Amino acid sequence: MELTVATILITFAGMFLICFMKGAFGGGFSIVGIPLLSLVMDPVTAGGLLAPLFIAMDLFALRYWKPSTWSKQDLLLLLPGLVTGIGLGYLLFRFLDHRAIAIAMAATTLIFVALWLAAGAEVITRPRSTPKAITAGLASGVTTMVAHSGGPPLAMYLLPLGLSKEVYAGTTSLFFTVGNATKAVPWLLLVRPTGNVWTLMAICLLAIPAGVWAGWRLHGSLDQRQIYRVCYGLLVVTALKLLWDGVSGYLM
Repeated sequence: MELTVATILITFAGMFLICFMKGAFGGGFSIVGIPLLSLVMDPVTAGGLLAPLFIAMDLFALRYWKPSTWSKQDLLLLLPGLVTGIGLGYLLFRFLDHRAIAIAMAATTLIFVALWLAAGAEVITRPRSTPKAITAGLASGVTTMVAHSGGPPLAMYLLPLGLSKEVYAGTTSLFFTVGNATKAVPWLLLVRPTGNVWTLMAICLLAIPAGVWAGWRLHGSLDQRQIYRVCYGLLVVTALKLLWDGVSGYLM
């Protein structure tokens, strides 16, 4: 990959947007920033670039999303499935039809949002379910390994619980901190970054403090209902991006 000024600026902007989402919503919406990276590099190179940067971003975000914001009972249910899903995604990475996975996840996410809209765009509170948590963790692990899109399965489990905005964001943040640390090694085994990619990683590190801080400030300015509505809106954006990736992959 050639390291041009355009490559540096576009990648930096994409990383800033990902960090902003981490600070505002705890993570899970990194796919929103990936289209920018796709302008200057292929998806596999982007995955190798982002894997170490995610770890640095997560560690910095712990400054804001402290243990008091974690729903430990939910994390105990979710994390085993997450780690298992990442392992499964790694083993099947070369054989999975990424396009079909993207389309299926997009369709499921849009149905979930449609049910929320049908209920009057209010939080639909449901009790915890161990099978649902395990399924959500497993699905998130596979999709985050394959397409950096583990947010929708987790959101579909957490949003109906009606957690406070701080606990929702903190729980999501720690969930993806564990997930990103787990998938970093598999990604670096699949993609061995070149010297230019390592240089680009070092430059993008500068986007992390400002991006996370700016997102955290936005989170503080929104109330509970606004946070949930934005999260549902981001799920639609994520689903449409996944749908486009899947359908366009078949057409090309």
